[in-house]
Amino acid sequence: MAFESLADKLQEAFKQLTGKGKLSEKDVKAALREVKLALLEADVNFKIVKQFVNNVTEKAVGTEVLEGLNPGQQVIKIVRDELVDLMGTTQSLLTFSSKSPTVYMLAGLQGAGKTTTCGKLAGQLKKQGKRPLLVACDVYRPAAIKQLQVVGGTYDIPVFEQGTGDPVEIAKNSIEYASKNGNDVVIIDTAGRLHINEELMEELYNIKTVVKPQEILLVIDAMTGQDAVNVAKSFDDKLGIDGTIITKLDGDTRGGAALSVRSITGKPIKYVGMGEKLDDLEPFYPDRMASRILGMGDVLTLIDKAQMAFDEKQVKELEKKMRTNDFNLEDFMNQMQQVKKMGSIKDLIGMIPGMGRLNIGDADIDEKAMVHVEAIIQSMTVRERRNPDIINGSRKRRIAKGSGRSIQEVNKLLKQFDQMKDMMKLMGDMKKGKKMRGLKFPFMP
Repeated sequence: MAFESLADKLQEAFKQLTGKGKLSEKDVKAALREVKLALLEADVNFKIVKQFVNNVTEKAVGTEVLEGLNPGQQVIKIVRDELVDLMGTTQSLLTFSSKSPTVYMLAGLQGAGKTTTCGKLAGQLKKQGKRPLLVACDVYRPAAIKQLQVVGGTYDIPVFEQGTGDPVEIAKNSIEYASKNGNDVVIIDTAGRLHINEELMEELYNIKTVVKPQEILLVIDAMTGQDAVNVAKSFDDKLGIDGTIITKLDGDTRGGAALSVRSITGKPIKYVGMGEKLDDLEPFYPDRMASRILGMGDVLTLIDKAQMAFDEKQVKELEKKMRTNDFNLEDFMNQMQQVKKMGSIKDLIGMIPGMGRLNIGDADIDEKAMVHVEAIIQSMTVRERRNPDIINGSRKRRIAKGSGRSIQEVNKLLKQFDQMKDMMKLMGDMKKGKKMRGLKFPFMP
C-alpha cells in the first residue's frame, strides 16, 4: 500500500503527543525527530526533510499551540498542512487547448510504465467525452508499437503508427490525421532510454518543437525512489515539463518520490498510478494524500471510487429489493463484484477516517475470501441463487464440488446471508416504526 511504512512511522511518532493534555517544547522536538527519521527512511530528499522539519518546528513550539486545548492535534494539523504544501497545495488539472486537437506528450525512461499510462489517460479522457488518438513514436523498443496497439484496443482507442520511421515526422503526421478524423486529443507515446542521454533529449525536443504540445507530462516510477526525483529534474532542465505522473505508487510503501518531486521541480503531480486497471490512474489531490498518510482517511476518494464502480440504476433497484426483503444471492454477488472494482479491501479500509490509525497490516483481511464466495455462488443454478431456501444437502454437495470449496463453507455463506437478510428486514421494520420486542440479532446470545 502506498506510503504504508511512512504512515505507520508518523502515526507512531504522534501517539506520544495525542496522549498528553499539555505539551512541552521538548515533547514536540522529540516527536519531530521521529518524523525526520521517517521521512528520510521514506527516501525523501534530505534538503526537503530539513526544511520541512524546520517549518513544522517553527509553527509548533509557539505558546498558542503548546498551551492550547488540544496541542497534540494542533501539531498533527501543522504537519498535515506542511505535507499538503510539500505536494502541491491544490489539485492540478490537465489543461486543454483552445484549438483542436489538444496535444499531450508523455516522456520518461524505459520501464516507468509510460505506454500503459498513455492508454489509461486516453481511456479516462474518452470517459469525459473526448475522442483521443494514441500516437506510437517509440520506434526503437522491440514490440513498443504493438504494445500501444494492445493498450489502445483495451479501451477501444485508435492508434496512429507509421512503423519504425522518423519519430518527429510521425508526430507531425499524427496531428494532421487527428484533425481530419475528428480526434480532439492526441497523446504521443515517446521513446524512452535506460538512462538519460543527449540523443534522447534532442529527439524529444524536436518533437516538442514540431507539435507544440499543450502539456509535456513526465512519467516516473515511484519504486525508484530518489532516482525518480533526479530523473524529473533532468527532464525538466533539458526539456521543460508541465507536470508528472507517478506510476506504481501502490507498490511503493515509502513514497519518497511523491513527497519530493514537486519541491525539486516546482511542477505539479497530475496523476498517480495505483494499479493495473483504467480507474487505477487517479487524479492527484495533495490534501487527500496528506490525510491518508496521517491516518485521517480519505472519504472523498472513497466516494469517487464508489461513484465510478457502482451503476446508479442497479443501486436504486437494490435499494428497492432491500426495502421489500427481496434481496437474493444473485444481488449479493453483483454488489460484491462492484466492490471489487473499487480496489483492495485493505486500501478501502485505509480511506475510512480513524481506520488508518489501526494496525490494518496485522488484521486478518483475506482478499481471497470474496473470490471463494463468488465461486460458491457461481456454482449454484439461477433458481438456487434467487431462492436459497431450496438448497438442501444434495444441492450443497454439488455446489461445494463445483466451486472447489467445502460443504462447511457453503453452509457458512448461507447462514451469513440469512443473518444479513434478517438485519435488512429489521432495518426496514424500524423505518416503519414497528416494535422489535423479543427479536435478537444474530450476534447476540
